[in-house]
Amino acid sequence: TIIVDCIPDVQLQFNGQCFPMYYYERNTDVQPDLFKPQTSGEYTRRDAITDFIFNLCREKYGHKITKEDIFYYVYGLLHSPRYKERFAADLKKSLPHLPLVDSAADFQRFSQAGRQLADLHLHYESVEPYGGLDITGKEHNDFRVEKMRFADKDAKDAIVFNRHIRIAGIPLAAYDYVVNGKSAIEWIMERYQVTQHKDSGIVNDPNQWLDGAEPRYIFDLLLKIIRVSLETVAIVNHLPPLNV
Repeated sequence: TIIVDCIPDVQLQFNGQCFPMYYYERNTDVQPDLFKPQTSGEYTRRDAITDFIFNLCREKYGHKITKEDIFYYVYGLLHSPRYKERFAADLKKSLPHLPLVDSAADFQRFSQAGRQLADLHLHYESVEPYGGLDITGKEHNDFRVEKMRFADKDAKDAIVFNRHIRIAGIPLAAYDYVVNGKSAIEWIMERYQVTQHKDSGIVNDPNQWLDGAEPRYIFDLLLKIIRVSLETVAIVNHLPPLNV
């Protein structure tokens, strides 16, 4: 489950599933209508949360419920370990079934957790790097990456970032934040490495993307993802029980 704060591209829609908070319709009316939402451009923004589920949730949880509350409730619910366990088979072959919890208090807890998770996952580049680590080799001021690896193949508490830098003391709980079958930390390790296409010989070097402007970007990103992972796990561990 991922969340983005932009209009998804065609590639994302074709290769995955997209459940937006809003969608946009092209304006086709020539004459303005007092009973339709006012627009100032080529497109009109619509709520993707239907009035049916909106009215159902208001009847069940109270009339202060908003469509945003429902959106973040879903995001929080999708992170529930109990939810993923209960609907594991369904999630592999069909759209997710989204149950409504019994109490308004649990709805609010899932919704609040969803907001916290969304803010964390959208703004992962803005969080402070995780500080509780034992890092050696920074004095060389060399933050180029070739291929990150674990210092011990049987343990994940230490990562060799490059020939100089070693990051140790990584809490193993950070690896519990899994995205598409792999921990977020391991996604970073896999994506940010120098590779060469076998047939063409073209080299993909992530260090070149930085163009000298942010030489520490990959290093700091790894530390930020460790923090994001730990905070995600903490939020998920405090989700209310789900009786489904």
